[in-house]
Amino acid sequence: QVQPVESGGGSVQAGGSLRLSCAASRYTYSDYCMGWFRQAPGKEREGVAALYTGGGSPYYADSVKGRFTISQDNAKNLVYLQMDTLKPEDTAMYYCAATSPYGGSGCAPPRTYAYWGQGTQVTVST
Repeated sequence: QVQPVESGGGSVQAGGSLRLSCAASRYTYSDYCMGWFRQAPGKEREGVAALYTGGGSPYYADSVKGRFTISQDNAKNLVYLQMDTLKPEDTAMYYCAATSPYGGSGCAPPRTYAYWGQGTQVTVST
């Protein structure tokens, strides 16, 4: 079973940066949709960024465009979420997720993701 594992969360002041990492198995990495989602207390889960590991343009939510970058490291089978110019409203639990790219249209939300990590907390203070 596919099991994404996140790391890299923490606390930072507004304007700062954090990089989240997601480890996935080689099978997952070669031909899968990988996405980053977040959920703040009392709010619905939001798809932040997504990519297809086989290539193509990534997806970004409007709320993070120009500030967040999703990328992949082929050698390490990792997917990253680089978060710059962080704002207090970015505070949330961040989840990495994976799903097969087949049977749907692209990797962007509202695509349903089948496999989820345990989450990593990001807290941005003023």
